[in-house]
Amino acid sequence: MEYLDARRKPYNVGKVIFGLVLIALCVFVLKQSPGFGGNSVFSRREPGVTHVLVTGGAGYIGSHAALRLLKDNYRVTIVDNLSRGNMGAVKVLQELFPQPGRLQFIFADLGDQKSVNKIFAENAFDAVMHFAAVAYVGESTMEPLRYYHNITSNTLLVLEAMAFHGVKTLIYSSTCATYGEPEKMPITEATPQFPINPYGKAKKMAEDIILDFSKRTDMAVMILRYFNVIGSDPEGRLGEAPRPELREHGRISGACFDAALGVISGLKVKGTDYHTADGTCIRDYIDVTDLVDAHVKALNKAEPGKVGIYNVGTGRGRSVKEFVDACKKATGIDIKIEYLNRRPGDYAEVYSDPTKINKELNWTAQYTDLKESLSIAWRWQKSHPHGYGTNQI
Repeated sequence: MEYLDARRKPYNVGKVIFGLVLIALCVFVLKQSPGFGGNSVFSRREPGVTHVLVTGGAGYIGSHAALRLLKDNYRVTIVDNLSRGNMGAVKVLQELFPQPGRLQFIFADLGDQKSVNKIFAENAFDAVMHFAAVAYVGESTMEPLRYYHNITSNTLLVLEAMAFHGVKTLIYSSTCATYGEPEKMPITEATPQFPINPYGKAKKMAEDIILDFSKRTDMAVMILRYFNVIGSDPEGRLGEAPRPELREHGRISGACFDAALGVISGLKVKGTDYHTADGTCIRDYIDVTDLVDAHVKALNKAEPGKVGIYNVGTGRGRSVKEFVDACKKATGIDIKIEYLNRRPGDYAEVYSDPTKINKELNWTAQYTDLKESLSIAWRWQKSHPHGYGTNQI
């Protein structure tokens, strides 16, 4: 027995040594691969590469912004909890930009402080474009606490993470709803902010937090207040796909398309006795392609220690009746219209003065033909009757 044991020992020692060498080799290979120990390409900064975190990047506006950033050779990380966004939009972007180090998607809720800190700790962001938000005025009046949590509180968590991890540039996606019911038109950046619903109030609170914090830091801040968004990607890759249960809260363009597709029996126009040329409300409709262009220009012009606040609109108001007529022409369908009484809280006329953004960011709306914007969006809607799929997630 002693003889046999003596012969086995060298053999066993050899196996152990071989195993250790093999393990060391595996560890070395793993360390060289992206993602090991936080060593992914997204976790380190590279000369000439700007890494942008797009919150809410699976949503309507956020996905279009991510597409534009990727086209412009930015590195993009999308964070979304898919409560309003669509994984289908992310998949489109992943198929368009499959190269390593271009795009990553992180499923996370910005209301979870641990998750937010983990995301910032594991990624080297140069800037944040903060789109993530619930964004329906009507819904905000029914669920105000949800809106204050989702918009105001979540923005605070993102800002705290940026401060702790040294991310110095913030592009904040705000809204004209912060102005409330202005007494004078057009709306300028100096127009007093008196929001009249929880959505607008929550956005203004988030703005106030950002502005107060910016006074004590060298952070570059751009706040964009935009108006009624329409349209979709001109090349037909992305579009607007709200969840069926949220359609009643959605944009008028969505309601027009639903009526044209037969999803609903007709379009309801609320209010025909306003002091406007045709009696219907007047709004400023901004194409989503122009909107994301404004965000990218804001990113490029952001300067440390400075704050820029801009209205993003066409500078021209269009009545609801004009909009409906353009939608009929774009779809080629004689949509049935039902005229109802005014909706409480609606005001007659709202449109922007884009002088400041024209002058300081060299931005001007290009897609100002209602019929053209709606035609582009209609093509996507027709080819995607179920949005990005029967299962939106």
